[in-house]
Amino acid sequence: MLNNLEKIKKSDCLLLIIDMQNDFIAEGAPIECPGGRDIILNIRKMKDWANKNGVPVVYTKEEHRRQKVDFGLELERSEPEHCLEGSEGVEIVDELKPDKSDYVILKRRYSAYYQTDFELLLKGLKRKAVLICGAATNVCVYATAMETQQRDMYPVVLRDCVAGTSEELHEAFLKNIDYVMGDVVGSEELITYLDSK
Repeated sequence: MLNNLEKIKKSDCLLLIIDMQNDFIAEGAPIECPGGRDIILNIRKMKDWANKNGVPVVYTKEEHRRQKVDFGLELERSEPEHCLEGSEGVEIVDELKPDKSDYVILKRRYSAYYQTDFELLLKGLKRKAVLICGAATNVCVYATAMETQQRDMYPVVLRDCVAGTSEELHEAFLKNIDYVMGDVVGSEELITYLDSK
């Protein structure tokens, strides 16, 4: 379903690359997302398209203090320690390193919005549609898509640019996002659609 795409154009869009960090993407990572390395090329293509079309690019980095005082309840579930400041795991993968023109948001929780300046950035850039890539589909991507929709903006999750903590959860959460929050669409389909408007 492409319900929301009918309401947006390129000048409404911002490309958000969520947590493409070694602790989620590298082989043997603490929270390795299956297929995470396979989406790097697609995200790179989306970033190149964004740069050519005046679409701002924003990255999120999950990062926690070494003292581990800002994990909240996160480690009380099934997740191991991850993304500790100063570690190699916290770094964005080499193939997707931010450029000087990109924006980087540091976050302590799943959502790109929670106690960050992401919403201020959206308002300052006058954008109302968030094109979402990254990891993990069922955690930070989902949380950010939900908050985008709850703020009366349009989340668009790029199916071939996200990876979940398991294939089963990845597919289930894509279905739920498409059902109740926003559009789930392939990157080529999205580019073709927006370039035609």
